[in-house]
Order: sequence, then C-alpha cells, then structure tokens
Amino acid sequence: MGGELYSGSRPTQLPQRTAGPVGQQIHSIYKSRLHTFTENGQYASQDLRSKMYEGKASGNDHVKLSVYSPPGLSRPTFEEATSHEFETTHIGASFGPSWSTHWIKVQLKVPASLQRKELLELHWDAGNEGLIWTEQGEPIQGLTGGGERIEWILPDAFRDGAFHTIYIEMACNAMFGNAPGGDSIQPPDPNKYFTLFTAEIVAINQEARALYIDFWILGDAAREFPEDSWEEHKALQIGNKIMDTFEMSRGSQDSILECRRMAREYLGDVNSHRVYGSDKEPIVYAIGHCHIDTCWLWPWAETKRKIARSWSNQCDLMDRFPEHRFTCSQAQQYKWLEQLYPKLFDRVKTKIKEGKFQPVGGSWVEHDTNMPSGESLVRQFLYGQRYFESRFGQRCRTFWLPDTFGYSSQLPQVTRLAGMSRFFTQKISWNNINNFPHSTFNWVGLDNSQVLCHMAPANTYTADAHFGDVKRSLSQNKSMDQDPRGLLVFGKGDGGGGPTWEHLEKLRRCRGMSDTTGLLPRVKMGDSVEDFYDKLEQKVEEGTKFVTWYGELYLELHRGTYTTQANNKWNNRKSEIMMHDLEYLATMATVKDSSYKFPKKEIDDMWEGILLCQFHDCLPGSALEMCYRDSDELYEGVFKTGKKLTENALNALGFGKIDASEYKPLAAINTLPWPRAEIIKLPKHSKKFADEYYLVEGHSAVMPVHVLTADNIKSTASIKEIDQGVFQLSNAHYKIEVENGSIISLVDLAEDREVIARGRKANQLVIFDDKPLYWQAWDVEVFHLDTRQELQSGPSRIAESGPHKVSLMTETKISDRSWIKTTISLAASLDDQPSYIEMSSEVEWREDMKFLKVEFPVDIINTEASYETQYGIIKRPTHYNTSWDMAKFEVCSHKWADLSENGYGVSILNDSKYGFATAGNMMRLSLLRAPKAPDAHADMGRHHIRYAILPHSGPLDDRTVRTARNFNHPMQIITHSANNLSSTSDLLSSISLHGSKALVLDTIKRGEDDEDVSRGELPTRKGRSIIIRIYESLGGRARGIVRLGGVLGVKRVFRTNVLEDDEGELDLGDGEFKIELGAFEVGTWRLQL
Repeated sequence: MGGELYSGSRPTQLPQRTAGPVGQQIHSIYKSRLHTFTENGQYASQDLRSKMYEGKASGNDHVKLSVYSPPGLSRPTFEEATSHEFETTHIGASFGPSWSTHWIKVQLKVPASLQRKELLELHWDAGNEGLIWTEQGEPIQGLTGGGERIEWILPDAFRDGAFHTIYIEMACNAMFGNAPGGDSIQPPDPNKYFTLFTAEIVAINQEARALYIDFWILGDAAREFPEDSWEEHKALQIGNKIMDTFEMSRGSQDSILECRRMAREYLGDVNSHRVYGSDKEPIVYAIGHCHIDTCWLWPWAETKRKIARSWSNQCDLMDRFPEHRFTCSQAQQYKWLEQLYPKLFDRVKTKIKEGKFQPVGGSWVEHDTNMPSGESLVRQFLYGQRYFESRFGQRCRTFWLPDTFGYSSQLPQVTRLAGMSRFFTQKISWNNINNFPHSTFNWVGLDNSQVLCHMAPANTYTADAHFGDVKRSLSQNKSMDQDPRGLLVFGKGDGGGGPTWEHLEKLRRCRGMSDTTGLLPRVKMGDSVEDFYDKLEQKVEEGTKFVTWYGELYLELHRGTYTTQANNKWNNRKSEIMMHDLEYLATMATVKDSSYKFPKKEIDDMWEGILLCQFHDCLPGSALEMCYRDSDELYEGVFKTGKKLTENALNALGFGKIDASEYKPLAAINTLPWPRAEIIKLPKHSKKFADEYYLVEGHSAVMPVHVLTADNIKSTASIKEIDQGVFQLSNAHYKIEVENGSIISLVDLAEDREVIARGRKANQLVIFDDKPLYWQAWDVEVFHLDTRQELQSGPSRIAESGPHKVSLMTETKISDRSWIKTTISLAASLDDQPSYIEMSSEVEWREDMKFLKVEFPVDIINTEASYETQYGIIKRPTHYNTSWDMAKFEVCSHKWADLSENGYGVSILNDSKYGFATAGNMMRLSLLRAPKAPDAHADMGRHHIRYAILPHSGPLDDRTVRTARNFNHPMQIITHSANNLSSTSDLLSSISLHGSKALVLDTIKRGEDDEDVSRGELPTRKGRSIIIRIYESLGGRARGIVRLGGVLGVKRVFRTNVLEDDEGELDLGDGEFKIELGAFEVGTWRLQL
C-alpha cells in the first residue's frame, strides 16, 4: 500500500566505489559531431563515405568512350545519331556549347575483381543532363549531373568479362538550364561547356550505403525533435554510439553491420517495402511527383527530353521499390512521349495499368488560369481529359496545378464540369504578404460550385522526402480541426527528375521510426492521390465540414506576369478570338455544304498549340527568350492555318475576299450573338472603294456595308483647337478636351456630368521603377508605386478631322531610346449604341526595369471595382484597409475593368492587356514592363496597343460586356453574291439567344465525337451535332430562349458537361428551348441534327 518497511535484501550491481567522474554530455557538441560522420569534409577519408565503395574500374580497359557531336543545336534521334562515326573521347573532355547535344558511346567491361560484387553501378557525371540508351535503342534512365542522379545499375549480363555498349545522349544544360554563376533565373550563357569528370564502374557496399541513410534520418531526429523529448535524446545517443562503434573498429564491415543493428533499435526493420505493412493509421500520405515545366529556363525541345529522362527513372524505381507510386500531369507531355519515345511510352502504359504510374490533372498543360479565356479553360480540360481517356482508359478525378501564379474564381465550376471534384495546389504558400489560413478546404467559385482543395502542408511540390518534410506535413497543417492528414509530394521538380532512390529509402526509415519509436507523423507509401482524396471525401460523408474559401485564390506574388511579354499575350488574345470565329463558321459550313469537310485535325492542332502556349511560364512571360522565339513561330503557324481555314469556310458559305481588281457587293460577318452598329474603315487593299468609312449595322450574322451618307448617320464627330494646345473632340454623346495627349475633361452630354476627377488628367502615361526583390519577369512589388513619374508629352496634332471620325495624335518621349505615339479617336455616335473614346498607341520600348502604365482618375466613389474574368466578373477592393486588400495592388483583368457608383460608372476596355489596378478613384491599365531576367530582351521593340474609355449611365451591365467583346472582335468584310446572301445569312443566324441580356452565347462548335468529325480516338456518336455554350455574365439568375432555324434540322437537344457527355434531354418545341442559368453559371448544350 506504500510506506511499509522492506525487510528483505536486494542484490545490487552498483559498484561500491566509482571508477571515476562521469560528466553530463554537452548536448550541442555531441549533436554537432553527427555531421562529421557523413559530410564530405576533412574527415571524408575516414568517415562512413570512405566505405561506400568496394572497388572501382575506369580507363580504356574498362570504360571506352567515343562521341558523335551533331551539328549546331540539332537533337537527332537515336537511329540518326548512331548511324554516324564516333570519335574517341576521354574523361576531362569538354562538351558544348550551351544547348548542344553529344552522343557518347560507352563500352563497359567489368573486371574480374568486381564481377562477384553484389551491386555494380556506372557512375557518370559531366555536370549536365543525359539519357542512357541500350544498344538496341531503348531509353532506360536519365542522368542529372552535378552529383545528382549520376548512377546506373549495371545488368547482370554485363558481369561476363566482355565489353557491352550503351549510349548516353548528353544535353549541354543543367537541370535548370545554362544560367551563368549560381543564379538560375539569369539569361543563359550561350557558350557554356561541360567537363566529363566521372565515368567509372563502381562496386557499392550496400550495407554502408544503407547505414548512410539510417544515420541521415537518425541525425535529423536528433536535430529536429524537441530537446525536451526522450526521442530526441535517444536519437542523439544512438547516433554517437554508432560513430564510436565505427571509429573503434576503423570502419570494418562487421562494425557497419553492428551500426545498422543499433539503428534498428530506433528505426525498426527498414530494408524492404514491408515497413509499410503495419496496420497503424498513417497521417502523411507520400506520393512521388516530377513537376516538369513545359518551358521555362529551357525550350520545349529540351522539355521533351526531360520527360524521357524523368519518367524512365520512375519506371526503374517502381521495379526496385514496390511501394513507389508516381503521379504526373499534363497530357501534352504524355503525347510528346508517345510521339518521340514509343518504347518508353509503352513501358509507362504498363505501369499505369499496374496502378503505379498515375496520370492526374485532366488538363493539356499545367496552365496559367488568370489570363486564358473561359473557352480556353474548357479546352484545357476537354483536350486533356480526352487524351487521358483515349490512351489510358480513364479520366482524371483531381485537378492538379501546384505551380501556377494564382487561381481564377471560375476554376471550381469548370473543374466540376470537366468531371473533377478535387483540386491540389500549394503555390499560395508563396504569398509574401499574408499567410493563407487553410490546408484542406472547400473552394467555392463564382457560381457557388465547390471543389475539395488540399494544399500540401509541407508547402512544396518538390520535397526531398526529408525527415523535416514528413514532420512539417503535420506541424504545418492548418486544417487539423477537421482532418490532420496531409499529402507529401516529393521528387526533384521544375526541371524534372522526380523521386530518387534516396527519397524512397528515407521515407522507409521515417515510417519505421514512427512505428518503432514514435513522435514523427506516420507516413504511408503505396496509395494514390485519388486514394488520399477519397479519404477526405469520406470524412465529408461522415459529417466533417471543411472550411470554405470563396472566390479567387489570389497569389500575393508574381503580379508582373499579367504584363510581361506583351506580344505573347497579344497572340493569346487574338488566337482565342480567331478560334471562336473559325469554329463557328466551319460548323455552319458543314450544315450548308455536304462536301465541306470539317477541319478537325487542323483545329485540334491549333488548339493544342494555343493551350501549350498557355503553360504557366509561357503565357505569364516568365520563360527564356528562346521559349518566345518558339511560341512566336507556333503562333505564326496558328494564324496562318487559321486564316486559310477561315477563308475555306467562308468560301463554302458562298463568300469571298475583297479583290481590288473587281467590284462585288460587300457584307460584314458578325460572329457575335447580338446586333451591332459600327463605323468601319475598309482594309487598305480595297482601294477600289472611294469612301474611307462605311456603316455596318444589323441584327443578323451577315450585315450590309453602307457608304456613310447624311441619310444613314444622324450624328457626326468634330474636332477643333479651342485654346493653344487644347483640343476639343465631340460627338452626340461626349465633349472631350485634350492637352498634350492627356484628357483634362470628358463630359457626358446626356448626363451633363464630368467624368474625369477635378484637376486630374486621364490617358496620362506614367512610368515606374520596376526592381522587384528577386523574380524580375514575375514580380512587381508594392514599393514601385512610390516611384511614379508622369511622362511629359509634346504638342498634339489633328490626324483626322471628321465628320465620321476625329483623331488627335500626340508623341511622348520616354527616354533617348523609347517613345510613344498615341492617337485619341472619337467616332460619330450611332443611335443607342454605346460610344467610347479610343486610344491607339505605337510604342518603341527600349527601357531597363521600368513599368509603363496609363491612368484614368474618374469622378466615381466605390470601395470595390469590377473586373472581367472568365465567364463573369470579379470584384476587388479599391482601398488598402487591410494587408489582404493592399496585397491586391495589381490584379488581372480581361477585356474590361469598371468602377461604378449608384447611377454611373466608367469602364476601361483593352484589346490585349491583363494587368490593372484601381486605387480609390484612380484606374490604371498596365502596358509594358522591361525585366532583364530570365529574358534579357523581354518586351524590347515595337508594340501596338488599343484601349478605350467607356462611360455609362446606370450600373455595370451588358453594355460593357458587349462593347468590350465588340472592341476585341472586329467584323470581317467579305464579298458576296446577292442570290445566296439571304439563305446564308439565315443559316449563320440560325442559332439565336433571346431573353436576359446577361446571357452570352459564347461558343458554337461541332461535337467532338460526331461520326463525320471524330478522329477515332474515342467511340463515335451517330449523326451530327452542334455544341453551344452559354454563360450568365452579370451575376444573377437569368432566363432565355434558344431559337433554332429550320435550316439546321435539329431533332433533339441535350444538356451536357464541358466534356460533351449528355446529362439530360430538353423539350424542343417549335424549334426552340428554354434555358435558365444561375449567377455566372456556364451551360453547354448539344444539338442533335
């Protein structure tokens, strides 16, 4: 019971006298000692590293080397390269220049002394990337160089004492390109050479290598566990005991085995995948991953080789580590592998069938989500999911996008419409102002759609599978109130590579430690990404309510990417518009002319090219200069093909091009779904026509072109100099005063209201210093706003004096190297059509680290501004009340931005810009940047920019949406024969939308699997169909009626998702059907002909 006297005797082993003093260990010193056992320092010849190898062989007797160096920067195939003569080379030889390729023939002969060793490897290191090929032409493993992934396990067949041949395709670039020095984002050195300094056969002491990993993780436990935990103290004691045992036996093999036994006391048995066999509940789910930027610090051509290098490695690791599961996104990369490395692609397909290699993401590339149009977002998933389904028999269930620079508020809806309910990212952890508060949450989009989002708590998608990565996967999980589980995404990334054998060995030890000792979160291998999300969704079914985040996931970093590489962004906008028009016209041509063949292959190729250019380092402007040479060439091909296909479709519809040599009646093709009335200027090559300006107006898709006369235009535009250097431009809607290129007054005549804030100037060009903390092409920091300078313009001159249009041109000198010529134009107003003030600028831009913007201070008060995003509107603060508000000092906008108060507002339109800011009543459109890394010449040269001011009475509404669309979609002027104009016009107008003006008929295209269109990749659907996509644009419930002309012969109508799966049939009565969409909802319908 306690307290009783003990009457017996106890034996004791305690000595009667001490043998000497025993001191308390000095914790920090014993902990620091651990590093000396494995580091490559002054004790390397005596520590564990000295016992890693049981023997080596090199030199011509064992490793014969010869080389074929292709001309220039060509990248020949295996067959082509090996058909050439090879010249002898040697260790110490240099290979270059940057981006060149060299094929090394390696003949290996294992000496008798090594033939019976347990593990033989070829160690190869030239500091650059490479790919090992068999003599038969099969790619089998990638090499990274620079001490990373330099080993290849020799097959047992190589142990026969004879020479065996492999080839190494050497790429003269490191994993992160060819930047000089240690700063990888600097422009590449074009003359970088790489020296081959290692080429040898090595016999590995597997127990010593295993002890190295044991000790690595033990040391991490001693360093990273809390000092007040017994687990930390035990790890430190075992680590020091291992060192003592090794040292006292001078590193004998017996001592290494004894040291491994000691490590097992803490780590358990970690020698196989069976370490994951316990039934103890894991918290951390590890998945191998290899993020390969489709272009970044290297061009597309090198990415194609990175894929082969990286994925062959993973197939090899799957054979050696049964628990290894590897996930990879981007259908484009799978397609490249299929086209260029068919044998490796078959190997990947086998691993996919085994469930080890796991496609994820569902998109064509890991794309930017800020700037692509809504239809582009849809096509990313349409092309991505169709590829995965056609090649692997499955669609993706999780949208995977770890590295994009912010996430559009429409992604949850589009993701759900593409068959996915889960989303993975981590980039928001890069915020440099506010810490994002969640790890696992329901992300709610503009239309109230939601996806289950998980952000890796370790805050990386390229974890090295360290002890600390596993630890942080729990300690940094911000959603433990709901669920403690975290996904650990590990593997070398950005430049490719993926997991290494060291990663997998470290994770085995982390799991063994958790089961044997504890404290470290239990990690599991062998599950898929889908398994992880299945568990989270099961929690939801059981009643767990994950927190919600509404609206965009705004990245508080990389805001400069809305503006950098302006030409690339112009190409993106124009190609999207071209595809809209082409698919509409080609679709209608298939109805009109049975002999017309819908150009599906060409359209697919064009879309795949556009989607490729929307990769998250290409469209944002954060890639190398050579990447933009590639994208310029691709876009040139897209525009050339698009022009030809559009002409073919117009010909099939009975239209022709304007020919100055003969007169034919003119008409305008309106590819937008609403009436238009515009004053147009005929193309320069139509000199046959004497009148410069024409009127186009009508309610149909084909509208007549009228010579402007007093009878068909009720208003004119005028211009005059009212004071020295002050010009007045006016039409029936506005009276504008301009001084030195700046608008000092803009009066809305109907409202009798001054639009410009008192004492301020609109269309004021301003320039800022632009030196971010590090990421030049990516970032613009808030402090750049403190360096604002107004650009002073020269005198203006009248360029056009009316009566149909007036223009005023002003030249502004930026510096000795740069200038801007800005033309302010005002056309005569047309009845009830909105009228806007247009600015067109020609810019010669040769600046260094400057940011050019144009300002519009307006007499409007609101704490929120509105910006067009995909399929809708996003509102953002105009104030800096909190750090979350201030973080949005630069935001993304599509074709317009608007600041409105009750009863009045101002919209700023643009034709190819995406950066914008509204602070108070100051609206700023971002025009050009001048970063010097990674492209030293980014944006240098000539630019043409269009933007406009659209004042409006009343609230922001369809007038802005439609006018901005009109501003971006010029009508095509064509010739026609009078006898077919009416019928063709009826056909092109045969799909019409009526009802709420908030509804936008956005897309008309052919069905992907129609039997006359399908390319046979997926099962065909009998008959022909037309796909239409409509969205609600203003943020409220809207009803409408879709009317279908009899010429179409529509028999049935189905509601579908964006993958064009039928989800329900609608009633089709009298050639029309009713629709209803919620706020910012996107709807897709299939019209069966």
